[in-house]
Amino acid sequence: HDVGRAGELLESATAKAQEAVQDVRRLVHGLRPPALDDLGLAGALRAMESSAGDGGIRIAVTCRGSVGDLPAAVEVAAFRIAQEALTNTVRHSGATSAAVSLDVADSVVVSVVDDGHGIPAGRIAGVGMASMRERAAELGGSLEVEPVLPQGTRVTATIPLAVSRPVLPVPREVAR
Repeated sequence: HDVGRAGELLESATAKAQEAVQDVRRLVHGLRPPALDDLGLAGALRAMESSAGDGGIRIAVTCRGSVGDLPAAVEVAAFRIAQEALTNTVRHSGATSAAVSLDVADSVVVSVVDDGHGIPAGRIAGVGMASMRERAAELGGSLEVEPVLPQGTRVTATIPLAVSRPVLPVPREVAR
């Protein structure tokens, strides 16, 4: 019966619905970036070259091997690791350029090398570094971070395509 109050409630409900839609979009994007579906892993990585100007550095991407038939989890991990490594490069390294390489053979190796000032000795790894390590480890892989001479940092993730799983013993029947 209160038209003014009804208008307020409608505006509030509309705003909350729009927030919910944005939250769902963020969640979906977090699960699997749309660029992987639209462009594939190699294309999604190459798209980072064109957005490099946003961070003020030049990015070059090279891909070797058959990238087309990778498991979805491997694609997402490789993309997110490269993305996080580049984010760290832009935020912390003072680099002017970075090279992203993707090599696919028996494993997927994604590497990001920058020409920045490197990681200071004694620096404690942040959330981004932990996230990259976890993504690689979840798929049986590893992450290495090392200095590049004369200056810079190399982040390399290796994710096996065939994860060997231990064979569990078959339980014996219990005698009655």
